[in-house]
Amino acid sequence: MSLLTFLPFIVLIGAMFLMTRSAKKKQQAAAQMRDNMHPGTGVRTIGGMYATVKELHDETVLLEVAPGVYAVYAKNAIGAVLSDEEYNQIVHGDEPDEELPAVPDDASSLTEAAEEAPEEKPEGKIDLGKKADGGDEAADAASGEPKDAAPSGKADAADKTEQADAADKAEKGADAKADGEK
Repeated sequence: MSLLTFLPFIVLIGAMFLMTRSAKKKQQAAAQMRDNMHPGTGVRTIGGMYATVKELHDETVLLEVAPGVYAVYAKNAIGAVLSDEEYNQIVHGDEPDEELPAVPDDASSLTEAAEEAPEEKPEGKIDLGKKADGGDEAADAASGEPKDAAPSGKADAADKTEQADAADKAEKGADAKADGEK
């Protein structure tokens, strides 16, 4: 037997070793994080609930989930141990120490600069938008429709509606005559 026949098995065993090693490192890091908990630490559970650690036991932890409300959780249910600053920012809404740029409540400050500066059209670019004064006369002339005429789709719909109304009136008139002749 040659080495090539065992090569797939060797690669498979190597991949399994690397995957278990990676998972083991993650488990060790999570266990160390949980060991760093102490009473008063802010935590996030794996379910996404934020709480404060009140007591630590061998396999469980007592969390204060709201003022005066306590719950017992398994240590494995702690997803993250948060720093005091991060916990207070998330739970209590405390502002971070660094100043963030102010965002305006409306868009007026964004449009004021555009209104003040005259609009310049770059050379070499073609404006494909409709004009605000009622449209493009060249396009109207090319289509053969007068400016005030309704678009053909709307005119066809109006004609069909009028024809249907006339047919209904004629049918009602014929029914009335038939009823009167009896």
